[in-house]
Amino acid sequence: MSVISSEVAEAGDERPIGAAEDKCIRQRWIVASMAFFAFFNAYSMRACLSIAITKMTVSINYTQRSVDETCPGFEEPIQKHGTSESYDGGTFRWDEYTQGIILSSFYWGYVLTHVPGGLLAEKFGAKHVIGLGILFTAILALITPSATYWGGAKALILMRILMGLSEGDIQPGISNLLAQWVPAHERSLTASIVYTGIRAGLLISTVISGLILSRSSSDWPWIFYLFGWIGVTWFIVFLFLCYSSPNDHPFITDKEKTYLKEHIGNYARKDIPSFPWKHALKSKPFLSLVIMQAGLDFGTFILMSDLPKYMDSVLKLPVALIGYASSMHYITNWIFSMIISALSDWLIAKDYMSTTNVRKMNATIASIGPGVMLIGAMYMGCNIVWAISLITLGLTLTGSSTPGTKINCIDISPNYSGTLMGISNGFSAIMGILAPCLVGILAPNQTLSEWRLIFWITGIIYFVADLNFPVFASGDVQKWNDPAFLSRKQNKLVNVKARWRASQLRQNPE
Repeated sequence: MSVISSEVAEAGDERPIGAAEDKCIRQRWIVASMAFFAFFNAYSMRACLSIAITKMTVSINYTQRSVDETCPGFEEPIQKHGTSESYDGGTFRWDEYTQGIILSSFYWGYVLTHVPGGLLAEKFGAKHVIGLGILFTAILALITPSATYWGGAKALILMRILMGLSEGDIQPGISNLLAQWVPAHERSLTASIVYTGIRAGLLISTVISGLILSRSSSDWPWIFYLFGWIGVTWFIVFLFLCYSSPNDHPFITDKEKTYLKEHIGNYARKDIPSFPWKHALKSKPFLSLVIMQAGLDFGTFILMSDLPKYMDSVLKLPVALIGYASSMHYITNWIFSMIISALSDWLIAKDYMSTTNVRKMNATIASIGPGVMLIGAMYMGCNIVWAISLITLGLTLTGSSTPGTKINCIDISPNYSGTLMGISNGFSAIMGILAPCLVGILAPNQTLSEWRLIFWITGIIYFVADLNFPVFASGDVQKWNDPAFLSRKQNKLVNVKARWRASQLRQNPE
């Protein structure tokens, strides 16, 4: 039976199993929903600082600004030539460089736990890896305000490092979870729904944070309390509803378990050898994915960490509007991601395009489009409508990264997708360290000319990242994913060593 006919049979021909079983919600949908909210919580707790820091700080800048370097506020005249001393914000006296260090410190811890997280998910199952990661992050979010009041920037940096350590295992854990639960022909759309949790978390956190701060800049601790408690609540529900694989799930129907075994069982297994480091690190499809993902994430991290600051310091938007303006693209990105993902699954199912070509097409859209739009936005100057529109359009196009690169680890190696995601996302997390620091160094005065340079750098990185992926990427399962292949390679190596030892004994019988 073909993949399509099997899917139809699963959807409509289950009545012989029993009416009660037909009425059950498929457990893979519940798992996907909980994975969606895992990303929602992880990214809302990660990103809310980007809004909060605009009103936590008393930014002191002595700048020589000209009329083409600064935008007027909503009720301010255009600033003329001259030296200005500005005091903005709330309690903490942190300059732009210090703020860049604070925003990047999350990724100092984040980069360290990706590979261990993937290995742990493959060995012990993804449920506990994901669940504990969210729980620890939520606890740290709840104590962040008290720690910051007590220890200032150093304490906040420590909290952010620990949050990064806690969240580093979530992406590889979810990649492993999807490999266990999602058939290949459902993968693009399901993964896009799951990864939409990232955009939903960023959207809700920026909007709600902006609304909270619009009342008073001293209300910033409530941002961390709110999202911290949401994370704790999610963890409690997750414990009872989500399991690492269909074989572990106590409530799954026999019909669904059989269906998943037929469509996933040949690839996603538990009895697999240890991670094939040599084969993976020599794999051109995987290495091209690592480079592509790093380039895409550099732009993502620049905007996730510093887009609110650009809108606050350069475009001079009120804080309530910053939340809306810096989050509009999450909605359009989600809509585009759903459309392009459904189209991708359809193209693959109908054999109109290979999985490989679909992944290449989507990755190119996600890189070239945003690069062009972000550079164009910088030349809109103080035309707020055009600048925000181009930025929003560019970030909308990044929605094709999910059916392009985010699920490519599952394509090339379902058995080792967690560790592969750990390596690729861990390498990309280095961009999260560099991006905010780059903004702090290159834009100490937050002027248009400084941000123009930053966006040119971002656009060039987008373009360079796309040079290798269309050439070397693959959507096919690699041979080193097969335990039998790895066993043959291991046996061949053992035999070679044995023959070498025998020849040495013959030459030196003593």
